[in-house]
Amino acid sequence: MAREMKDSGVEWIGEIPEDWEIRNIKYLFSFGKGLNITKENLKEQGVAVINYGQIHSKLNLFYKISDDLIRFVDESYLKTGNLSLVNQGDFIFADTSEDVQGCGNFIYIDGQQTLFAGYHTIILRSLAPKDNKFFAFLFMSDCWRKQIRECVNGVKLFSISQKLIKKTSILIPPEDERVSIVNYLEEHCATIDNVLEKTRASIEEYKKLKQAVITQAVTKGIRGNREMKDSGVEWIGDIPTEWRLIPFRHVLKERQEKNSPIKSVERLSLSIDLGVTLYAEKTTNLDRFKEDFEQYKLAYEGDLVMNSMNMIVGATGVSDYFGCVSPVYYTFYDELEEHVTAKYCEYIFRSKTMLKVLYSLGKGIYAIVRGDDRVNTCRLKVSKEDLKSIIIPVPPVEEQREIVNYLKKKCSAIDELIAKKEQYLSEIENYKKSLIYEYVTGKKEVSQKYQA
Repeated sequence: MAREMKDSGVEWIGEIPEDWEIRNIKYLFSFGKGLNITKENLKEQGVAVINYGQIHSKLNLFYKISDDLIRFVDESYLKTGNLSLVNQGDFIFADTSEDVQGCGNFIYIDGQQTLFAGYHTIILRSLAPKDNKFFAFLFMSDCWRKQIRECVNGVKLFSISQKLIKKTSILIPPEDERVSIVNYLEEHCATIDNVLEKTRASIEEYKKLKQAVITQAVTKGIRGNREMKDSGVEWIGDIPTEWRLIPFRHVLKERQEKNSPIKSVERLSLSIDLGVTLYAEKTTNLDRFKEDFEQYKLAYEGDLVMNSMNMIVGATGVSDYFGCVSPVYYTFYDELEEHVTAKYCEYIFRSKTMLKVLYSLGKGIYAIVRGDDRVNTCRLKVSKEDLKSIIIPVPPVEEQREIVNYLKKKCSAIDELIAKKEQYLSEIENYKKSLIYEYVTGKKEVSQKYQA
């Protein structure tokens, strides 16, 4: 027999079971804020602390923080920052996000431990302390987060205030049903997360394989066993005897042409893999351009375009278009048919060993860490002179062509496998979201097996 439903009167919820309540969150939780600290206050040992970056980490499962992400502050904060200590059943929300999807990210405190909420965090504490796992699942749902996402302000950085969270509403089923919903979702989501974890691990293995294939080809070639010689360069090792070692400045020519003022040409920002951006003709996205076009440099079809600020994560590509690039990009070219050397150099600069070299040369902030800051934040700039001075192995042109064709075929096959895995990953993640939504809003009722 279908359960009786009623109109919730709230757009993001729709109909809910007859015996469920809707309450404003501020009547069920008190609010606090994390410690007023910075990364410089973190220690190797001390009292555990969770900062906003750890909350955003993809290493977290369910509503729990990964043990590997726990950081520490000095024990002196136990005297001065006791209001930022959290208890079992509390929530810690990140008060800042670099994207709208991250607005609403949180951690639920599922055990008894001495733990601080850290910088850029908001504490939610139940006014009637109890197991709040049901609300943890509710807060994970996109439908609940919609209340926050539609109200946040920002362009590159979005702020989530206590005032904003206090305006949200939450669903409250009868207590016994809350328990049964949690029992059901914990079991089924654990199974889903196991699949997700294995799929992500498989994707990482394919990415490592791609790196290994590229590195082997651009340092050892693809012609099988042959006479080798010591390159004298640590990252390269032995190379075929007929290969040369040449500073990059003598391999490709730098393109330094500046763009002339453009007032009528319609253009679009086109992505060349991993963040290299090219503005090409025949397009209609003028909003991405600044009014002063003279600062932009020209890039031609076949140019090697390198993002100086993100080069250490492989932000390098050979352009298929003529257009303009921002001053933060370096552009190089060759005059060979099919731009063979430019394409060969693209693979050189995507190899794992070269990325390590670029990292050693980079200056600035590198925050691609699984911990205190968001994953994939990169501000390490490789200077043009350092780049030009790098010694690279250069085969004869005909062998460069062989290597480019080989890697194009091999990498395309691996990329296709990765794309299929990522599509599967997306489908499973969407299924998990749908499952949580259906039960935390009462659209589906759990079976008697999970009832307390």
